[in-house]
Amino acid sequence: MTNFSKFFPLGDPPDYEPVREANVAARAAREGKTPEELTYELMLEREGRALLYVPLANYAEYNLDALREMILDPVTTMGLSDGGAHCGLICDASMPTFMLTHWVRDRSRGERLPLELAVKRQTHDTARFYGLNDRGTLRPGMKADVNVIDFDALKLHAPRMVFDLPAGGRRLIQRADGYKYTVVSGEVIYENAEATGAMPGQLIRGPQAAPAA
Repeated sequence: MTNFSKFFPLGDPPDYEPVREANVAARAAREGKTPEELTYELMLEREGRALLYVPLANYAEYNLDALREMILDPVTTMGLSDGGAHCGLICDASMPTFMLTHWVRDRSRGERLPLELAVKRQTHDTARFYGLNDRGTLRPGMKADVNVIDFDALKLHAPRMVFDLPAGGRRLIQRADGYKYTVVSGEVIYENAEATGAMPGQLIRGPQAAPAA
């Protein structure tokens, strides 16, 4: 945690592919400060709620080109979760939105990804990997789980810390705009980011067979 050349101000909206010159060590040298001093100053922004971005891997070249190569590999399965073990350090829940905003629409420091590939990776491919053959595509007989998205309005906000776990435990949450409807088994469970109260989801155990043709 002292490699200040890999510390970056996250910002709002967050920047997950910052340039090399934006790292804390380089910026501190330009401003005549110690990296520790600048780190505290950055964390005091936004009324003390500012966060730092510290990529733990895949950022040796200060870009995400290596990740793009991994995503394009046919044996890659999309996913990011550790069961909440580090929910006070990272927010995994934003990954699907990041795939659509950064990789498909907004990336400016390298090649983007086709929209249809990003969707397929997170729907069909993930469902098939886990044996959930009754979902992942839009066709008759399949489980009707659908997100209706305003693609132009899709936006990730900066993560924020909340203390709503047992005994006041902390976790990072991250809000996203642009999801018009979330449908599960044909029922709308979220509309414009507000829960409707419908909860048609059920616990599943093991692979799910595809519907008969």
